[in-house]
Amino acid sequence: MNDSPGWASPGSAPSDGEDSGAPRPPEPSDRARATSQWSRNQPPAGQWSPPAGAPGQGPPLPPPGRPGPHQGGGWGQPPAPGGWNSGWGRPPAAKPGVIPLRPLGVGEILDGAVSTMRAHWRTVLGLTLTVAVITEFGNILAQHYLLPAAPEIDPNATGTEAINQAFDSLRSSMLGLLPIAVLGLVGTLFVTAVLTVVISRSVLGRPVTLREAWAEASPRLLTLLGLLVLMPLMAGAIVGIGILPGLLIGSDAGVGLAALGGLGAFVVVVWLMIQFSLAAPALMLERQGLVKSLRRSAKLVRGAWWRIFGITLLTLLLTFIVSMIIAIPFTVIGTVVDDGGANSLFGGATSDYGWPFLIITGIGAVIGAAITYPISAGVTALLYIDQRIRREALDLDLARAANLPGYETPGS
Repeated sequence: MNDSPGWASPGSAPSDGEDSGAPRPPEPSDRARATSQWSRNQPPAGQWSPPAGAPGQGPPLPPPGRPGPHQGGGWGQPPAPGGWNSGWGRPPAAKPGVIPLRPLGVGEILDGAVSTMRAHWRTVLGLTLTVAVITEFGNILAQHYLLPAAPEIDPNATGTEAINQAFDSLRSSMLGLLPIAVLGLVGTLFVTAVLTVVISRSVLGRPVTLREAWAEASPRLLTLLGLLVLMPLMAGAIVGIGILPGLLIGSDAGVGLAALGGLGAFVVVVWLMIQFSLAAPALMLERQGLVKSLRRSAKLVRGAWWRIFGITLLTLLLTFIVSMIIAIPFTVIGTVVDDGGANSLFGGATSDYGWPFLIITGIGAVIGAAITYPISAGVTALLYIDQRIRREALDLDLARAANLPGYETPGS
């Protein structure tokens, strides 16, 4: 029994215990299913053209992995005369929006995220630039006024003294980063909420304004905030538990135990972050609660952990490279313009940054965030859609929501 409202219609196959190799459901015209809530929640359908040569008359493109209307067997068999194409191979999947309605490859997920940003650039840039400017302004003020001086470190310290110094340095860094982390959390909250809605519309090829996306996303902000707060708290608690025994023991043995415990905790945190990486789109698009969205994500990730980990890691690497490419020139310019910035940059005194350095580097950070925010949010949302296509035949619901020919709900 499917426990996911939202995009899933009541007849969808559940994700529990299924893998990507499970048999796909039959042709949409041959099975009766209730009307998808996706369809009810979306604006009027966008334009989609049937295959060339048969405007309005030809048979619909069959969903991938299912026998076509002119084939007696599965894909890979030669089409019968008068069928799709004149050669071998399967017809392309329907593509009403930024992605084809079939299981996606890595390149298609990344391309879909970029295509969404291009197709809805006014909405996307309007949101990301506004959020990036506000958060970066807060970061500049925090760096100039709130960051504490770094504690002095004795390089010759050993044993308990070395552990205490490391703990003091970590505590100082955490306190200094707290205002920045809070501002980043708030920015991520708004960007994730609104861009998830934008991406859900772009998959169907439908326009969406910033006001429309905000109206749909705003009722879920409080629950999404709880999710975004819970994840780092969970990670911090696990790391703390991992290193605590070593800190309590002290001495050289304690240092080794703390390092070993920290490494083990890091592995657990990475595993959990991937397990729950699809919770945000599940929360936004299925109207799930906080705990249910975490469970939903774990169900969708099950059996595909390494694939999702690899795509997530690749996305982080790409966004990091883009951010560095944009940030380095602004950092160099800020260093040249502001001597205080150069001294702070190479001397490590975080509270001595000058205003010219902070402003110039802040401009670079805003530009970088405006580009990387949509890519990160887009990949996460499209990974969620891809997993539901693989496990629950969401492509059929999406095709019906897009009003593609041949996918109408029987009896409608």
